[in-house]
Amino acid sequence: MQQEDGRADDVYENSGVIYGRSGKEITTCNITRIQSSKHTESDGVKIRSSSVERCVSLLLCVFLLTAVVALCVFFTQERQQLVSRNENLTRERDRLKQEKNDLQSSLGKVDGWICHQSSLYFFSSERKNWTESRRSCRERGADLIIINNREEEDFVTQVSVFNSVWIGLTDTDEEGRWKWVDGSTMTSGFWMSGEPNSFMGLEEDCVLASYGWNDSPCNVAYGWICEKTIF
Repeated sequence: MQQEDGRADDVYENSGVIYGRSGKEITTCNITRIQSSKHTESDGVKIRSSSVERCVSLLLCVFLLTAVVALCVFFTQERQQLVSRNENLTRERDRLKQEKNDLQSSLGKVDGWICHQSSLYFFSSERKNWTESRRSCRERGADLIIINNREEEDFVTQVSVFNSVWIGLTDTDEEGRWKWVDGSTMTSGFWMSGEPNSFMGLEEDCVLASYGWNDSPCNVAYGWICEKTIF
């Protein structure tokens, strides 16, 4: 190798390593350069890896945000639809209720019939036996009254002013088995104390109602109540 200004070191090349009088410093410098190069490559990999992670995290956040927004929109629309349906049903219910009230009011003014709940009632001022009373009701498109509950019993008592009237209950088919005119068996009744009793051994196969029920011979003349269902 050539020397410059008499100060250049003698340099030798062996197996890719350069040696000289200050070989230690040159070697140290080369090693430093190699290590620096390795660090640079490692840092580059870390930077790229960190960038990928940030991109993936960002994409996940965007996806989750989109999903949350979509769900919010969906549930908001569903809620609005439910509110709308509920309002429509409420309006329809009110309309039908008004129609029912109007119909009951108009029917209650027809031919002496009285409207109560879902039925029309006719309180006769005449007096007939049970069979003829029922025939009169059927000619009006109705039948003798069937009392289903305490409210209806109280209604009958109030309107009839405690006068005894025939109702549609009899045990003519089988003694002791009381049946309504629609063929159903009586399950509970509003009998007076000690009734029914077939008083003095009489055939008391029909029922009168006043402030309670009592059995009576079917051939006696009393007033009666007809009933026909509206709905």
